[in-house]
Amino acid sequence: MLTTKPRGTNDIIPGEVEKWQYIEDVIRDVCRIYGYREIRTPVFEHTELFKRGVGETTDIVEKEMYTFKDRGDRSITLRPEGTASVVRAYLENNLHAGPQPVKLYYIGPMFRYDRPQAGRYRQFHQFGVEVLGAHSAGIDAEVMAMAMEVYRRLGLKDLELHINSLGCPECRPKFRSSLQEFFRPRLEEFCPTCQDRFERNPLRILDCKNKKCRQLAAGAPAILDCLCDRCAAFFEEVKRHLEELGIDYIVDKNLVRGLDYYTHTAFEVMAKGIGAQSSVGGGGRYNGLVEACGGKDTPGIGYALGLERILLAMEQQGVEFPPPWRPDVFVVTASPQAEYAAFKLLAELRNLGYRADKDYNGRSLKAQMKYAGKLNARYTVIIGENELENGTAVVKDMITGEQREITREKIPEIIGR
Repeated sequence: MLTTKPRGTNDIIPGEVEKWQYIEDVIRDVCRIYGYREIRTPVFEHTELFKRGVGETTDIVEKEMYTFKDRGDRSITLRPEGTASVVRAYLENNLHAGPQPVKLYYIGPMFRYDRPQAGRYRQFHQFGVEVLGAHSAGIDAEVMAMAMEVYRRLGLKDLELHINSLGCPECRPKFRSSLQEFFRPRLEEFCPTCQDRFERNPLRILDCKNKKCRQLAAGAPAILDCLCDRCAAFFEEVKRHLEELGIDYIVDKNLVRGLDYYTHTAFEVMAKGIGAQSSVGGGGRYNGLVEACGGKDTPGIGYALGLERILLAMEQQGVEFPPPWRPDVFVVTASPQAEYAAFKLLAELRNLGYRADKDYNGRSLKAQMKYAGKLNARYTVIIGENELENGTAVVKDMITGEQREITREKIPEIIGR
């Protein structure tokens, strides 16, 4: 073999890909009923978009991005997340000129150079939604309810919705000062990255994955204690809307999203038993991101759910997936002379919408029947010399073993029952 797949990537092969298709079908149906429309953006963007949009002090920008120079000496980055790309597309394609809010969703691969672990890879897949042009506690509750509805339809249980408020630019200076006052006495014990962030963005220290840093940060001031009156009132409205929908939540004062653009509402959904990191998705409000990307001051909120993490959680919880693909009918040839008639019949059955297949390797009659059994075909249709001459075929029910000879035009009637 010439080579193997790069570390942190996966082949999604038949037998597994059907699970992905099922998850994606559920997602698309939920998006349809909630009024979200699909957007597809490039898998790579100019690096500056992510530095400005995601934040230069985040782990993503500092440690995890796949960045390279193209042949035009331009700095290009494989997208590490979807929101910045959607905001860029929102501005570049003048979606802001149409009716607001704009409600969008995406499904696709993202790329981060990180240590692979359970449900986390260097190429991973996310489903995300973005709502641009609405600052409303109701829309915050809607996107959280929508995420929980996706999980519900997929059969996931025992999930926890954690919520917090990250305040606004008026709240942040007070919180920043409180954090620095808390961290300063033991700053030399933090990792070099956290020490570097102390002056630039101490909030990012709370998001450090280093075990010792997390222990040192325990007991740090909570931003909920620093919220201005407007932010506190907005957070109470968000909670009231969730309560009206009957959605349980946990106020988690330590919840800090890993991207700099978040303001106000932040949330994560946790599932037990899927590895060291229990999050299966999360998001929040980012009212300053559109402006940071060159647009007008525009409110926004969104979330992203990791498909690998969802799949892992479903498997851990024993959720049943729909049965894998199998042929409705497998056409068997009992003689070489029947090949053309079988090929034509196969096309006719497919045109009628049946999942149909046949042998292409010249197997014997016995081997063809065995192969049809391995494919778990519901029926086999057998055409030999006698059937070819009489315009008939033998239809066998692969479950009961019953078989009978009928005219070929009646085949759809029999297998469609």
